[in-house]
Amino acid sequence: MDLLQKGWFTEFSPDDLERIKNSSDGKEKQLKSDGEDMGGAWPGQAFSLQMEEVLFHEKSLYQDVLVFKSKTYGNVLVLDGVIQCTERDEFAYQEMLAHLPMFAHPNPKKVLIIGGGDGGILREVLKHDTVEHVTMCEIDKMVIDVSKKYLPHMSKEFGNSKLNLFIGDGFEFLKAHKNEFDVVITDSSDPVGPAESLFGKSYYQLLKEALRDGGVLSSQGECPWIDLDLVRKMIAFCRELFSEVRYAVASVPTYTTGTMGYLLCTNEENACGFIET
Repeated sequence: MDLLQKGWFTEFSPDDLERIKNSSDGKEKQLKSDGEDMGGAWPGQAFSLQMEEVLFHEKSLYQDVLVFKSKTYGNVLVLDGVIQCTERDEFAYQEMLAHLPMFAHPNPKKVLIIGGGDGGILREVLKHDTVEHVTMCEIDKMVIDVSKKYLPHMSKEFGNSKLNLFIGDGFEFLKAHKNEFDVVITDSSDPVGPAESLFGKSYYQLLKEALRDGGVLSSQGECPWIDLDLVRKMIAFCRELFSEVRYAVASVPTYTTGTMGYLLCTNEENACGFIET
């Protein structure tokens, strides 16, 4: 396990990791949007956590899945070498991504979650009494299974009767579901590998079509400090699709640069919570 050395886990950019392993093919691993290169993934910086124990480490059909117990942040879920969540600070990400759209809609009854296999977004969505039905589409069942075992506080709502869980590709799922949901939330990893298709205009067109009239969309919006070109592109094509587009930022200590962005979109003018700045 190249990322685990002398009791520490270190998150490198994909390119830097390949150079360290002497396995680089000389081509920079680019973030992608509709097949277009949008810059490298946080080159030249790294983040480390002191580790107490490796709890799980296997390759799924889609990615490398690691869970370890850290000294200061509790259990940590890592996909393809990138931290997805920790027990200590996960709420900072989950609450922003879930509650911004849920409070922006006056009466959210049907909710779709794309990704979110750790269960955190599901937990937050179900805190809203108006919710009658939640559909979750997660491509990697292993993420759900390890989250149930090692992240119980996040995954505790997987047995909720309001949930319909679909294991499969979110892009393909959306093609068959139109005008169904009051709120759609995309909780994905970075646009490298399995999540690459979830950061392009064609995907956001499908998200728009899945929303009912007055529906609200919330998506993981990358980091403006290091992914600014990608953020600008996403905002630009969302403005072609939606009448109201906003970008929010919050602190999540164990994410790259300690900052995460959130993209909010709707065609409902003056939606609750969408404040002009």
